[in-house]
Amino acid sequence: MGSPDLPRLGLGERIQDALLVREVDQRTYQGDKTMTTLTLGNASGTIGSAPFWEQDQHLVAGVKAGDVVQIIGEVGAYKDRRQLQVTSLRVLPRGKVDWGALLPTAGDVTRYWETIDKWRAEISGPRLRAVVALFYDDEDFRTRYGQCPASTVGHHAELGGLLKHTVEVASIGRHIAKVARADADLVTAGVLLHDIGKLEAYRWDGLFAPTDKNALYGHVVLGALMLDDAVRSADPMPCSEQELDILMHLVLAHHGRLEFGAPVEPKTLEAEIVHYADNASAKTASFADALADPSNFSGEELVSARGIWSLDKRRAYRGNSDWGAGGGG
Repeated sequence: MGSPDLPRLGLGERIQDALLVREVDQRTYQGDKTMTTLTLGNASGTIGSAPFWEQDQHLVAGVKAGDVVQIIGEVGAYKDRRQLQVTSLRVLPRGKVDWGALLPTAGDVTRYWETIDKWRAEISGPRLRAVVALFYDDEDFRTRYGQCPASTVGHHAELGGLLKHTVEVASIGRHIAKVARADADLVTAGVLLHDIGKLEAYRWDGLFAPTDKNALYGHVVLGALMLDDAVRSADPMPCSEQELDILMHLVLAHHGRLEFGAPVEPKTLEAEIVHYADNASAKTASFADALADPSNFSGEELVSARGIWSLDKRRAYRGNSDWGAGGGG
């Protein structure tokens, strides 16, 4: 029997399965009593628990975010929101955990690697191709890059999400480059390098979480440092100083604006393209995820019940039509 599809469990359905504790929210009420709620998840998504009141605190004593727990419970509702009424909870040893069943995943990433390696082979400039190869020919890099999420909470927050996001950004950027008469090879290389810093910025050994380096530098600066170090450590250096500056700028400027985490705004056409392609992939993925999440909507309503955090607190509309393609009038 497979893992339960948490976002689509119906009222009254029972669950007996291992789930990952995503969040623990503990509060006091009536002055000195404790109430705890858990956000539980697996690869399908998440569901919140019903409150554990004072008399039930023994069930969640010592439970923390990142634990894997064996749960027995039943889906109920409070104010039109589903919640899991837990009757039994036991923390499992981490060594016996199948993380692939508990964390969101992009699935088999082979097709993404095939696409990226095809694009790399098409880069005409040997020095540009050589710089990208410093990373993408390295097996340890490929293993980690193929597992890393693109964010800890947000777009492509899934195992393999960074690789999927990279393919999306490159596909968008390469098309824009042709229309804008930009250097499509440079855009491709910039996309392949723009998020390498996330390998140092994120952890995915359980909960997706930022590292200390992410707090101190941010993934944009980390990526630029990784690029500079790799190029300068190669003997001979695979590109000129000016060429390294051009590539460093693509990495440093890809967030577009200073208030969004970019140390510098785009100063080249290719940097502008990488920025907008990156943003398009992130924003559209967040919107698609919001529309697919039934917890954002009340019953069959077409407009989301509330503003959605990942959409800058906008409400989403999920109405659609086949526009007559299905044979209707």
